[in-house]
Amino acid sequence: MSGGWSSDEFRLPLRVYIEDTDAGGIVYYVNYLKYFERARTELMRSHGFARPALPEAGLMFVVNSLQVDYLSPARLDDELMACARLCGGGRARLLFAQRILRAGQDICRAEVSVACVSPATGKPCALPARMRAVLNGGGPGTQTD
Repeated sequence: MSGGWSSDEFRLPLRVYIEDTDAGGIVYYVNYLKYFERARTELMRSHGFARPALPEAGLMFVVNSLQVDYLSPARLDDELMACARLCGGGRARLLFAQRILRAGQDICRAEVSVACVSPATGKPCALPARMRAVLNGGGPGTQTD
């Protein structure tokens, strides 16, 4: 798992609803993945990329690798914070460090690799230059493809 958390971490407040839990009122494990997805999507939106999949542009994003550490269970009605931070990537991949907090404490952590692929073939394709520039700190005014 990635180390230290910086001020560039995106944070999304959440609440645990009955639909998120099992019969014992504990968040079902797969729902943490949904929380992570929401945080990644909103992080991208905060950088000006409103749609996580862009089939009309000939690309979409798929999770191609995931490592999750479940540290403590979340329960019905807990207030949580889903966090995401871009921590690396390459020509066709983004790597995110993510965590779920309750009362400021990590209860779940993940490293998520997201690949940019062609919707037609499912094969990797390059991230758009504007996206690479913005996510590497170039800002929204950087030159586009």
